[in-house]
Parts: sequence; C-alpha cells; structure tokens
Amino acid sequence: MAILFDTGCFYRGIKMKISRFGRKIAAISGIGRLMEDLGSAFSENREMLMLGGGNPAHIPEVQKYFRTSMEKLLQDGSEFERAIGNYDPPSGNTEFIEAVASLLRSELGWDVTKENIALTNGSQTAFFILFNIFAGAFEDGADRKILFPLTPEYIGYSDVGLAEDLFIANKPLIKHIDKHTFKYYINFDLLNVTEQIGAICVSRPTNPTGNVLTDTEIQKLGELAAEHDVPLIIDNAYGTPFPDIIFTDAKAKWNRKIIYCMSLSKLGLPAVRTGIVIADEEIIEMVSRVNAVISLAPGVMGAAIARDLFRSGEIIRVARDIIKPFYWQKAQAVLEQVFNELDGIDFHVHKPEGAFFLWLWFPELPITDGELYERLKKRAVLVVPGNYFFPGLKETWPHKNECIRVNYSQDSQTVTAGIKIIAEEVKRAYNES
Repeated sequence: MAILFDTGCFYRGIKMKISRFGRKIAAISGIGRLMEDLGSAFSENREMLMLGGGNPAHIPEVQKYFRTSMEKLLQDGSEFERAIGNYDPPSGNTEFIEAVASLLRSELGWDVTKENIALTNGSQTAFFILFNIFAGAFEDGADRKILFPLTPEYIGYSDVGLAEDLFIANKPLIKHIDKHTFKYYINFDLLNVTEQIGAICVSRPTNPTGNVLTDTEIQKLGELAAEHDVPLIIDNAYGTPFPDIIFTDAKAKWNRKIIYCMSLSKLGLPAVRTGIVIADEEIIEMVSRVNAVISLAPGVMGAAIARDLFRSGEIIRVARDIIKPFYWQKAQAVLEQVFNELDGIDFHVHKPEGAFFLWLWFPELPITDGELYERLKKRAVLVVPGNYFFPGLKETWPHKNECIRVNYSQDSQTVTAGIKIIAEEVKRAYNES
C-alpha cells in the first residue's frame, strides 16, 4: 500500500481519503521504523546483531519465575480459564492492582490504594492517553504542550500526540566527568514553565542515555509542577522498586501532583504489554475511561503471571538480587570494551546510571548518525540513530546527529561482536574525512 499523505492513499488501485489523524498516526516515525527493523531482523535475519530496540535480556533465573507462574495458572482448575475467558474492569485486574498498591506502600511508603492505580496495554498506551489528556487543544482556546526539561528523551514519545507540535524540550547541560565520560543535567536557568505547558515529563532512568536525574532535580521539577498547577509525569520503566535497573542512589517520591508510569516489560515481560499508572484518583478514572473506549479493558496475562510475585513481595528480591546485578555487570563489561575498541578517536559515553543502554557521542562525526546506522545495518548490526531522541527540540544542534543508542542487554557474544563492528565503522568514517 502506497500512502500519499497530501491527499489520500491507494489500496489495491483504489484511491481513498484519509483524515488528519490518519496522516499523522500512520506516517513514517522513529518508533515505527525501529520496530519494523527489529521485527524484520528477528523474523528474516537471525544473524543480525540486535543492539537496537528496548528488548530486555532473557535472564534464566527470572524467566524461571514466570514459567512457574504460568504452569501454576495452567494447573489450577479455573485460574487459566478466568485469565483468558473474562474481561477485567477498564482499570485492570483488581487483585494485581491491590498487590501493586500494597507493595508501593510497604517498600516506598507511598499513600496509595487501588483507586490510585490503573493498568494499560503497555506504557506506550499510557503515554498516548496522558499526553493527549494534558496537552493539545483546550476548550478555553489554549494549545498546551508537554515539556521535556531535558533531551535526549525516549523515542516513543515523539509521535503519540493527536495534535501537531505537542512537545517543547530543553537542551541539557553537559558536564564532562573524564576524558571520555559525561553526564546530562537539567539546565534550570533556561527552563521556562509558561501557561502553555500542560504537563512536565521525564524518564528516570532516562532512555536512551542511562541518565538518572538527581533527587534535587526531581524535587525542583516537582516544585515547578506544583507552582504552575500541572502534573509531573515520571516514566519509571527501569526504576525503583521494580525492575530496579538503577546503579546510583535515587529516591522515588510520590504525591498527587506526580504521575508515575511503570511497566512489566523490563522485568522480562515485554510481550504481555502491561503498563501501570499511579496517580490521583481523578486521573486514574480518566485513564480507565479511555481504556474502555480504545480497548474495552487491559490485557490480563501480564497481571496473572506477575500477581503472586507482587503479592508476596518476592519481586523486590528478584529485582534487587538478580536483575540489577545482571545489568550492572553487563554495563561494566561493555564499557571496558568500548574504551578499548574506540581508543585513538574522540568519543564520549554518557555515564550509565541505569537502564541497559549506552549513549555514544562522536563529536564532529564526518557522517550523520543516520548514515552510520545504515552502514552498521549493512554489516548486520542494529543500533538506533540519536536524532530520534530529541522530541520537541526545534533548534539546530549538531549534537543530535553525532550520537547513537546501543542496547547491551543481549548475550555477551552478540554485544562484543556488535561493539567491535561499531568501532570499525566509526573509525572508518573519521579516516575517510
């Protein structure tokens, strides 16, 4: 099907009109291109070195827990049948939600009940709902935006807005830790929360960089949000208390001006598409109503598989003692290789403080990040070009085209081979200039 976004599209030779929504949502996007490349690689080219995408590692000790949960479901006389045969409420599975609320109260001291939690079909759906609730066209004539206090930010945010031009973003402060290591910080001197802002959003740890905003930065953002009567949305997909892929001290505080978005994906369950929203009761009611409209109810299997892990609190031990050390060790190994392979050229890596990505910056790279991506793909290595991670940043900034994101969650052989090829291609680009 060839899509002509100016007038319509052709389907089997028949010209059809498409709406503004259709033109926007079905257009080529960063996240769409990424998922297509990943899907093609998994299904068509099993030799591809998968250092792109956000797929978590297959950790045998963790998968054993999920397998046991599934076997228990299958062996029970009625649990499996209920899980696949009944709709849950639009807010999601009540037993799982109560288990999550109890966990958050006991582990973090949050004053939450089941009325403060709703499930969605993955975090991507949660952000689609939240961004379009708090930004876009308003009845008072205002056209409000989502503010990203710091970019780069998550690629998946870019195209979820129903309205055009939904985001505003700030360039970060860049502080060099040593010759080849740096860290982004929020530039509060340039951060301007105007009446045009409908919500503030950050990810912590940040995808793509592994950056963990400091407690001070989060506190200042919370104060700004309260002062301007807008919510602070925190994407906690990799954070505490689960999956706890975070390598530095960071506290997670919640109040009714803060919306947390969590997920089962990075625990090792990306395919079950289970997002978790924690917010004020009124916001949770809205999320639930949207669930009813767009999908009737969230899927059940993620909640069914994970329920007992959350109810018992065992998920905390799994995250702390298995998941976190696993990714910490992989981060140290890939850092050592990067420093060895890229020796002799000017490169910088963002300090990996969480998640499972390396953010590599090549100052004055003679080719664009997109060209580097294509060269690597020809050599069966998939990464993600950096320019996709700057939603809302309108100004020209060469830095956007000098970075790539590398996922180091795959097996050591794959990561080692991929990093070696990345270093070869980067060096070749510099040598050609």
